[in-house]
Amino acid sequence: QVTLMESGGGLVQGGGSLTLSCTASQYTFSTDTMAWFRQAPGKEREFVAAITQNAGGPYYANFVRGRFSISRARTERKVTLQMNSLEPEDTATYYCATKSDYSGPVDATSKYTYWGQGTQVTVSS
Repeated sequence: QVTLMESGGGLVQGGGSLTLSCTASQYTFSTDTMAWFRQAPGKEREFVAAITQNAGGPYYANFVRGRFSISRARTERKVTLQMNSLEPEDTATYYCATKSDYSGPVDATSKYTYWGQGTQVTVSS
């Protein structure tokens, strides 16, 4: 069983930046793809960004528009999401998730094996 620990959420003014981090408790093939999703109140969980070991990428949702950057430490168990030019519409709970590289599209919530508890990001106007 893999545990994902997220950190870095908080309150920021519009136009500001935040960095989210997620560390997996261990490496398995089910952590080859590491991704971030988000869920705002009353909305479905949506894909934000993903990084793989052997399946190309990184991959980003269209709404990121060059504002976010996902990266991975050499340890392979830690992924970081740098978020710049934040907008109030980015307010949501952000979740880290992992899956194998070959278990389906990176933006499909149902394909992910492990999920973190989520970290709140609030952007004020």
